[in-house]
Amino acid sequence: MPSETIEYETPELLQSLVAQDTQLLRHLADAFSVRVTSRDGWVKLEGNEADIRAAREVLRQVEKVHRQGGEVTAHLFQLVIGSVRESRDGESAKAIMGLRLLGGSRRPVLPKTRGQMQYLQVMRDHEVVFGVGPAGTGKTYLAMAQAVQCLKNKTVQRLILTRPAVEAGEALGFLPGDLKEKIFPYLRPLYDALYDLLDTEEAERLIERGFIEIAPLAYMRGRTLKNAFIILDEAQNTTAEQMFMFLTRLGEGSRCVVTGDPTQIDLRRGMKSGLVEAVRVLDEVPGVEFVHFETSDVVRLPVVQRIIDAYAKYRAREG
Repeated sequence: MPSETIEYETPELLQSLVAQDTQLLRHLADAFSVRVTSRDGWVKLEGNEADIRAAREVLRQVEKVHRQGGEVTAHLFQLVIGSVRESRDGESAKAIMGLRLLGGSRRPVLPKTRGQMQYLQVMRDHEVVFGVGPAGTGKTYLAMAQAVQCLKNKTVQRLILTRPAVEAGEALGFLPGDLKEKIFPYLRPLYDALYDLLDTEEAERLIERGFIEIAPLAYMRGRTLKNAFIILDEAQNTTAEQMFMFLTRLGEGSRCVVTGDPTQIDLRRGMKSGLVEAVRVLDEVPGVEFVHFETSDVVRLPVVQRIIDAYAKYRAREG
């Protein structure tokens, strides 16, 4: 039986290429019907020559990602397997690294699924983008990373990050603190993503100087937002009127990403979701692009993907 042994400089390098999880070599074996044996700093592939070449190409591509500064994760490893299975031409690392985004002092931000690759490409090519799909697919985080890169590259002059406070109104009056303190819990996820992408001091400096603004959606009314990258998060909780108001704020030189999950609407019964309406109304409008994520794009713990699938099946049965 044909075989090939690939030797690496150190065992630690090999561990980095399989995301510290040798179970990924089993996925590699299953994907290409090869036998994979590994010990210390080498990997042995056995099978027919075409399948060995394909499996070897996966390892070569993830090594290229690693050597160019990208972090090889389990999801990225699976993405490369899928790419090589479809094309077998060895360009997956180039495609992945071509979409990398700035990550502050950390490793670059890379797409981990096919849906994320499409999302990043669409955000680069279009002014108004909707990222629609389940939780954990990276919709908000990747939009934030794209926005930060545009700011650093001076493609835009500022970032505006907003989300609806669906329980604002009367409920806020009963919360302690001033208005800023009352609103902060609704905006916390945006701050979390920002501080993960930028060093704390840099993020706070940009906020203080007005280059980054984080505010509730209600604060957008009456404004014209020019030369800005605007992200509307949790858009499923906008009303139809709020969504129309938001989209008509866009001014010259601005880009916009709207993210949301239509299965997690928290609006009061009888209120129409602005995101659901926008998907129906704007689907064929030139300049507006939609990326629909699937549960296969979930990049949180694998159990999250299984939970989402279980709920989707249950709700489908219940009608």
